[in-house]
Amino acid sequence: MPPNSASQDPPAHHAESLARALRASDDEQLLELLRLRPDLATPPPTDAAVLANRAMARASVARACEDLDSFTLTALEALVLLDADEHEVTVRRLAEFLGQDVTEQQVISRLEVLRARALVWGGQDSLRMVSTVRETTRAQPGGLGAPAADLSEQRAHELLGELDDEERRVVDKLAGASPLGRTGEVRRDAKRGERPTPIQRLLDRGLLLRRDEETVELPRQLGLAARGPQHPMGEVETAEPTLELTEHGQERIDGAASGELLELNRHVELLLDSWGQDPPDVLRSGGIAVRDVRRTAKELNITESRAALLAELVVAAGLVDTSGEEDPQWVPTVRADTWLACSPEQRWSALAASWLDLPRLPGLMGARDERGRLLGPLSEGLRRPNAAGERRRVLELLDEQPSGHGVRRDADVAAVLAWRAPRRGGSLRDETVHWTLSEGITLGVVAAGGLTSGGRALLAGDENAASEVMGRAIPDPVDHVLVQADLTIVAPGRLEPELAGEMGLVADVESAGSATVYRISEASVRRALDAGRSSEQLHELFRTRSRTPIPQGLSYLIDDTARRHGRLRAGTASSFLRCEDPVVLTEVLGRSDLGGLALRRIAPTVLISPLPLEELVDELRAAGYSPVAEGTDGGVLDLRPSARRIRGRGRYGGRPADPSGPGHPNEQQLAERVRTLRAGDQAANVRGNTLAPEKGRPSANATLELLRDAARNGRSVWLGFVDTQGGSTQRIVQPVSVGSGVLQGFDTSREELGNFPLHRITSVAVVEG
Repeated sequence: MPPNSASQDPPAHHAESLARALRASDDEQLLELLRLRPDLATPPPTDAAVLANRAMARASVARACEDLDSFTLTALEALVLLDADEHEVTVRRLAEFLGQDVTEQQVISRLEVLRARALVWGGQDSLRMVSTVRETTRAQPGGLGAPAADLSEQRAHELLGELDDEERRVVDKLAGASPLGRTGEVRRDAKRGERPTPIQRLLDRGLLLRRDEETVELPRQLGLAARGPQHPMGEVETAEPTLELTEHGQERIDGAASGELLELNRHVELLLDSWGQDPPDVLRSGGIAVRDVRRTAKELNITESRAALLAELVVAAGLVDTSGEEDPQWVPTVRADTWLACSPEQRWSALAASWLDLPRLPGLMGARDERGRLLGPLSEGLRRPNAAGERRRVLELLDEQPSGHGVRRDADVAAVLAWRAPRRGGSLRDETVHWTLSEGITLGVVAAGGLTSGGRALLAGDENAASEVMGRAIPDPVDHVLVQADLTIVAPGRLEPELAGEMGLVADVESAGSATVYRISEASVRRALDAGRSSEQLHELFRTRSRTPIPQGLSYLIDDTARRHGRLRAGTASSFLRCEDPVVLTEVLGRSDLGGLALRRIAPTVLISPLPLEELVDELRAAGYSPVAEGTDGGVLDLRPSARRIRGRGRYGGRPADPSGPGHPNEQQLAERVRTLRAGDQAANVRGNTLAPEKGRPSANATLELLRDAARNGRSVWLGFVDTQGGSTQRIVQPVSVGSGVLQGFDTSREELGNFPLHRITSVAVVEG
C-alpha cells in the first residue's frame, strides 16, 4: 500500500520517536506499560531511550502481542499492511482499511490497547507502529499475499474485471483466509491444442506468483481488489463469540459437585491405602508403569484414565512422593496421614488447589512425544510451564458468567478464548479447554458447565473459604445403614466416619455413589474378627445401626465364621500354634502340603514352628484354616501390615507465582522504576550543561570536593549510583550536606530529601543553570 502521508521521522530515528512519546506520557501510563510488559522493567531502564529500545525488541514485542484479542491483532496487521512502521497513518484511514463494519470509535478503543503496550504511538492523524511488529505477525498479514512488483491498485481492479468466470473463482478463493494455494499445475504447461487451465492462465499473465514447485500466491493488490473497498481485511471479528448458557441455580451446581467431591476423596483414600501397602516403582525415565496404573484401576474399580489422574493429583498435593532409595518407589508421605484426618471438604480443597496450580497437562497421558515415546502418568513429558495459566483462563471465563449458570458446549468456551488471545495456547489450545472442564468435573470444581462456589473461592486464592462453602453443600453424614436379605448393606448417603470405618472393615464395597452398596461375605467377617472384633460386637453393630431387620442369614454367617475363627491360636516361639482340640492339631500335622511349616508338637494342644508368626498364619489360611494371631497377653493381634510412609517434599510448587512471571517487580518496585526513568530523562536533558564530569567511578576525594562545592554554591548535581538491589540508576540531586560517607540532598524526581552513600556513587557531574 502507498503511504498515507510523508514520513516525518526517518527510519534511523524510529526509536527516538517512540522515546519522545514515552517521555510525554504521564507516570500512570508508564506504570501501566511496565505492568503490561514487565520484561521492560528488568533491569531498571535508566531513561526513556533505553525503554524505547527494549520496547522494540522482537522477543518483547512477541510477548506483548500474546494477550491481544483477535480484533486488536487484526488492527495491528492492518497497520503493518499500511506500512505504519515507515509512514504516519490516520485513524480514519485505518478504520476504512478494516472495513465498513468497523467504526472509528471501535478502532480508537483498540488503539488505546496498543498504545498502552507501546506497540503504537502518535495522535489521530499521526499513528506510528513499532517496526518489529512486522517481524512478529504472520507471514501473510490480513490473509493477503506479498505485493507484486509494478502492479498498481488501479491496474489490479482493471485486470480483475478482465477475468473470466473460472479465473475469478480461483482469485476469489485465494482472496479469502489465505492467499496460498497448492497445485500441481505450477510446473505443467498446457499441451499443444489443449486449453490452459485457469491457474495456468493466471500464472502466464503474472496474476499468480510462483512460490515453489507446488505453491502459488495471490498478489496483495489483486486480493484487495477482489475483496473490494468494503472489506479490505476480510471479515473482521469485532466482538467475541457469545456463550450459550443454561440456568441451573448455584445450589444445584454445588450439589452435583458434592457427589464428585466425595467420590474423589474415597478414591484417593483407597489409592493411598493401596500404595502404602504395595508402592509402585518409579520408572527409570520417571513416571509410573502402565501395569501399575492398571493394577490400581482394578483395585479401585475405576477406569485407567481416572487412576492416572489420581496419581497426578496425589503427587501434586504432596500426599505421595518418590522414596530416596536406589530403587525408588511412589510412596505415601506423612502428609497423607494429615490429609486422611481432615474433613471431606478440607481434603477436597487440598486436592483441587493443587490441581489448579499444577504445571502439567494430565490430558496428554496416552499421547506420544516428538520422539514417539508414550507419555505416561507422572512422566516429565507432561510438564508444561504454562499449564496452570491456561487452566485458570478456562475457569476464569466460567467465573465471569452469572452465578448458577453453565455453558452448554466446551467448543463455545474454546471459541471465546481463541478470540481473546489467538496467539496463546499453541496447538493444544482447544484440547486444553476440554481437558480442564473434564478434570474440573472430576475434581468438583465444575458441574453442569458452571463453576462451583468452591471453585470461585479457589480462583480468588482463598482455600479456606473454598472448603467452607463446599462443606455446606455436602449432605450431612448418616448414622445408619440398611441391611438387605441378600447380605448386602446399603448406605443411604455419606456415613459418619466411625460407622464408615466399621463398614469398611466388615464388608466390601460393591458399588459406590450417592448410595454405597456393601456386601458381607465370610472373608469380610473374618477380616473384622482378625482385627479384634468379636461376634457379639458385630451383632451389636448391625442391631444398633441398621434401620431394617437383620436377616437370619447374616446372623448365621457371623456366628458360623466366629465359631471356626480362632480355634487355632498362633504365637511366637518363633511361633506357636495351639488349639483346645488336639484332633485339629493332629490333622494339621498330618497334612503333607503343610510340611514347609516345620511344625512340632510340644504338648497335646500346642505346636511350634521356626517360621515368623505372620508367615505361619498366612500359610494356614491358604490351606483353608482360620487361625488368629495371639499376643503375649492372650489377646488377638492385628497382623495387617502398617502403611508405609516417607517425609516427602510437600505440595507441588505451592501457590503460583505472580502471573507476570518469576522475578518481575511488584507495584512498589515498578513505581521506583518510573522515578528512576524520569530522573534519567532529566539527567539526559541537563547533562550537556555540566561542569567537570568524571569518567568511570570517581575517586573519593574528587567526589567530596565536587559535592561540597555544589552544596556551597546551591547547584544541582547529576548522580549515577548503584541502589541496594544492585541496579544502576540516575538522579538529579540538590546537595544539602556531605559528611560521614553520605550525601544528603533533595531528590528532584521524588521531591523528597534522601541519603546517598558515597561508596555507591559511580559517576557525578554538576548541572549548570
